[in-house]
Amino acid sequence: MTKQKTGFSKLLSAVFLVLTVSFSPFVLSSVPGEEGPTRFAAYGVEIPPLAPDRVDEGAGPFDRLVIDNVMLVDGLGSPPRGPVSIVILDDTITSIEGSAPQPREGEYRIDGNDMTALPGFIDAHTHIGNPYEGVVGPITPPEYVFKLWLAHGITTVREAGSVMGLGWTVEHAKRSEAHRIAAPSIVPYAMFPGQGLGALDITSAEGARDWVRAVKRRGAKGIKLRGGTREALAAIYDEAQKLDLGTMSHHDQNGVYHMNVLDSARLGLDSMEHWYGLPEAMFTDRTIQDYPADYNYADEQWRFSEAGRLWLQTALPDSEVWRNTITELVELDFTLVPTLTIYEANRDVMRSRLAEWHDVYTLPALMNFFEPDPRLHGSYHFDWTTGDEVAWRKNFQRWMEFVNDYKNAGGRVAAGSDAGFIYKVFGFDYIRELEMLQEAGFHPLEVIQAATRNGAEVLGMEDEIGAISVGRKADIVLVEGNPVSNFKLLYGTGHRKLNRESGVIERVGGVNYTVKDGVVYDAKALLADVRAMVERAKTEQATTE
Repeated sequence: MTKQKTGFSKLLSAVFLVLTVSFSPFVLSSVPGEEGPTRFAAYGVEIPPLAPDRVDEGAGPFDRLVIDNVMLVDGLGSPPRGPVSIVILDDTITSIEGSAPQPREGEYRIDGNDMTALPGFIDAHTHIGNPYEGVVGPITPPEYVFKLWLAHGITTVREAGSVMGLGWTVEHAKRSEAHRIAAPSIVPYAMFPGQGLGALDITSAEGARDWVRAVKRRGAKGIKLRGGTREALAAIYDEAQKLDLGTMSHHDQNGVYHMNVLDSARLGLDSMEHWYGLPEAMFTDRTIQDYPADYNYADEQWRFSEAGRLWLQTALPDSEVWRNTITELVELDFTLVPTLTIYEANRDVMRSRLAEWHDVYTLPALMNFFEPDPRLHGSYHFDWTTGDEVAWRKNFQRWMEFVNDYKNAGGRVAAGSDAGFIYKVFGFDYIRELEMLQEAGFHPLEVIQAATRNGAEVLGMEDEIGAISVGRKADIVLVEGNPVSNFKLLYGTGHRKLNRESGVIERVGGVNYTVKDGVVYDAKALLADVRAMVERAKTEQATTE
């Protein structure tokens, strides 16, 4: 693909030299592990306030909660069955019974007739917010994000890098655990390089170990990596394992030649994010991606356009290299978190830009952030062509084939959304990820495993969450209808369906209740709150224009 150098391209080069080196250009403190200031150094952007206490928005936990007459999808691979009654004491599932138990004084009961119960969903790749938004408008408030997640049945999130600040993220995690805010359980990961550092160039093994110990003290439950020297990365993986910290990696193109997915997995990486570094691990006739001679990685459109041509440069499906790569990663107990949804706009940008939920659920400042802007990460599509979309469709086919083959070989695939970028909205596009996993070849029950049990396993929490079974926490999604037959029933906007008796197109579905740690949230009420937030923001915007 030929590109012409222009003044605009030179501007992109200068801007993205800062933005894309590490995705974390803000420096939070001069000493590893210290809590930093409340401003992002690179932008002078204020960190948004903590989500306000909303202790009255959930009911419970209860001494005894019973969900009656509900169909059950347990997340363990079992087909739907029911009706059953699920008995919960405080925050723990204590029995699943084939008939409704006798009422007891003081208990709380939910009639699950015509509903399906699923395990609470786990979004394995999230960002509560990002500082780039502050360049063009107000940063998305965390309450908005949390309520959209809960309203779509997401009860646990892995915060990939805590880019709004580790202390800020950890505080939200504590408040969620104490039921002070309406939010999923939050598992905060610290970003390397770039967080809690006076510089972005820790290269020594000892310096890397010091950093891991520091972010552990500050409350990090894991580490997200984007790059670094082999010495530093090897030390991070080793120290993280010693301290029982999880690891996830986005293999940045600037360092993938020296450290691809297989290299990282052999050192102890838990999960790869997206797909960067995986095709490169299977090159057979090259060692570096076939970049155009005048390519500029700092130009976001160029970056993503060429990324959409990468999978066709790697080993063929079912080839020896393809099979051997899958076999080794499975043996290493490695996890893929593909986040298919976050790249969907690249194969059909109009579909993503015009998604029906944008009108009433997308904050105007967030929509503004999505629009092409050379100053912002992920806000590209400056001149996105039919050829770009065709290339990405072919890219998706090969990528999805690998993900499905990996699952079939016994490999773990977890569902993550990476929402908040590229026209993708929190909650809504997690459900879209489930649809895209089904498109990749997963049976709907395998999709639910990716969204529940597999996410719990990558977090090391499979004994607590990820299934509806006795002894696990009461994280449960209650939705009208049967989402195994149609994941569209999980969207907050519901599903359009013809009522053949009345001849009227109706909206059906949508999560009714999300139970998190035994606390019952009315998903429809949470969505009403979000709609009100969006309406207020639109009114405020109109009065200032």
